[in-house]
Amino acid sequence: MVQLRFAAVTEQMPANVFERMDRKVAAARAAGVDVIDLSKGNPDGFPEAFIRDAAREGVDDPLNARYTPFDGKRRFLEAAAGWYAREHGVTLDPARELFAVEGAVDGLATLFSVLLDAGDTVAFADPYYPSYHCMAALRGARELPLPARAELGWLPDLDAVPARVWDDVRVLVLNYPNNPTGAQAPASFFRRAIELAHRHDFIVLHDFAYAGLGVREQQVSLLEAVGVDERAIEVCSLSKMYAMAGWRAGFIAGSEQVVDVARKFHYQMGSMITSFVQDAGASALESDQGSVARQAARYAARRAVVADGLRGLGYDLFDSQGGLYVWMRAPEGLDGDRFADELLEDAGVAVLPGSCFGQVGADHVRLSLLQPRERLVDAVARIGRCC
Repeated sequence: MVQLRFAAVTEQMPANVFERMDRKVAAARAAGVDVIDLSKGNPDGFPEAFIRDAAREGVDDPLNARYTPFDGKRRFLEAAAGWYAREHGVTLDPARELFAVEGAVDGLATLFSVLLDAGDTVAFADPYYPSYHCMAALRGARELPLPARAELGWLPDLDAVPARVWDDVRVLVLNYPNNPTGAQAPASFFRRAIELAHRHDFIVLHDFAYAGLGVREQQVSLLEAVGVDERAIEVCSLSKMYAMAGWRAGFIAGSEQVVDVARKFHYQMGSMITSFVQDAGASALESDQGSVARQAARYAARRAVVADGLRGLGYDLFDSQGGLYVWMRAPEGLDGDRFADELLEDAGVAVLPGSCFGQVGADHVRLSLLQPRERLVDAVARIGRCC
């Protein structure tokens, strides 16, 4: 076989931890194991009827067979602005401070591309969503993991970072409600981050993929906390809020300067959300958000099943209030990798080891809540019997 030559960036590509776990689950199932897969963040819900109806109507609109506007459809952007105004008290100009993207990862990849050069430093809390590490590696950027502390509710101590270290940072990535821990950040945390951004000349990028799926009194948008600030940019996804993960829709919001450059990059390097998906997304954003409240309540009930059950078995869990996961410490004498292997081999329960999310959580595992209640009950029972 001829050895082909590829771009140097391909040598920097880390393995995809989710794809790797999919293969382990598939192998176990091929061997006859009834695996309860709690490793995925893939919503098992279904968009509500009014969202599906809007998509069907959009399919039958002849205009939707044409290319959509480069920035996103006007109605979709105005719906996003309306959502910000109603849910978070933030006023945004849909023409200048919003841009449509195909989900949070598309938005993050675009922003990493326009904000980071090779050798630049990007900071993020550890544990972190694995894509931050992968995108940094592909940009040739230096990573600055900020250790999250359990005693601070799995938030990093921003004031523990020396000023000279902040001076080297180009982008600080935040993610609350957090994946994997489920931590939520108060407005004061975001305000402190923006104060540091102005003092040390960096951008704060908030990955708001789990908007709506936490305790509302505690859940805060970056833009809600700090206002529309030139150093604040937020990425929202419709995937989790409305169970539209496979439809691929979201938006970038905030700093006009950042949105403008991201838009111009995306014109060349990206594609726009499918036209009728934008129609459905607009209907979802324009709604009273009752569907999101029902989703949040469903996940809270599932969290109680898993968390209460595992605590009853003596396990140490973080009391997470947001997102779609339970963050659990491995038993003494085991790290997260060995514990995850034991759970899959002995209980037929697939979870992700904390090492997938950095170093700080290496003695933890992440359990997804995206299975029906009866399967979650069974998963807890299996863990109790085997481990």
